[in-house]
Amino acid sequence: QKTCKELEVKRSVAASDSTLRYTANMMHRSSLLCVALSLSTTGNVLADLQAMRVAFVNEDPKATIELLWVNHDVEDGHPGRKVHEATIPPRGGAHHSNTFVGHEFSYELNGETHYVTPPPPTVGGDSDQVVVLAGSGEGVRVKCGISVNSQSGTDELNILVKPYWAPRGAIRFLELVRSGYYDGVAFNRAVPQFLIQFGIGASYEMRTAMRENSIYDDKNEEIRFQPGYVSFAGSGPHSRTTEIFFVQPDTPRHQQDYFGQNSWETPFAYVENVNVLSKIYSGYGDMPPWGEGPDPNRIYNIDGYSDYLPVNFPKLDYIDRCIIVDEVGLGEGYSEGEF
Repeated sequence: QKTCKELEVKRSVAASDSTLRYTANMMHRSSLLCVALSLSTTGNVLADLQAMRVAFVNEDPKATIELLWVNHDVEDGHPGRKVHEATIPPRGGAHHSNTFVGHEFSYELNGETHYVTPPPPTVGGDSDQVVVLAGSGEGVRVKCGISVNSQSGTDELNILVKPYWAPRGAIRFLELVRSGYYDGVAFNRAVPQFLIQFGIGASYEMRTAMRENSIYDDKNEEIRFQPGYVSFAGSGPHSRTTEIFFVQPDTPRHQQDYFGQNSWETPFAYVENVNVLSKIYSGYGDMPPWGEGPDPNRIYNIDGYSDYLPVNFPKLDYIDRCIIVDEVGLGEGYSEGEF
């Protein structure tokens, strides 16, 4: 039989575990309940709740977020109403929490209080979920300097990442941008009125390491594809790694509607200056077997960028560099005026 003192000790030892916090906070309902709690009783209470793990990711460029667990067993204004869960640093900082389906959390950002209840697990029986903490802003801006018109000129792609559309996809993309993964990457699949695909890293070591590092799908059936929308490409459920596609301008509506039929195709961003996509060289057509463009498997080889692409596909356009606009000068990756 667990005494009140033992429960208090468990709560202090594992303060970031909302499973134990929930158990310990049963004591606030009445002292009689606290005295009567036993291991079997606790098990019955918790059996009614579905346990889950949640990764909270702070995508604000500057602000450290104090994440609080909202305890609905006590009144508003009570010191125990909001319990400190974690301090999460900006620019992709993360906190992993053991909690239950239906538990609510809160945080303050830019003078606003936000409440979030993690969605229940939906991915193949896995108990993990991902929650992006980004406040009420319109999104995260990414700028990519690129070559255009078969490397005869340069331009920029302005990409607005919408973290709430597809949290896992948005987090992975921003993580890769911060690491410099897309710098020097070829637009290896460009088909007019269809898509532009890229994302096989220019660094052999990086692309090899990331090739099998897949993430779970984000399924959001409320977002319909449009020209300029950005999604990860994949080869089956939960196969997203680094390869991404843009929907081309003038893509027919029936093709736009076809995008998203696969579970791994979910928009997480869109290109704001979509007309720039038409400047990216598309003369090689689709990849084999549908066209005579570059074979992705050959690009993954050690000589993919040193020999295969420049010798066989010299007109391809490339990304020079991608940055997260509001993080310039804040992180270790780049500084003011360097882009």
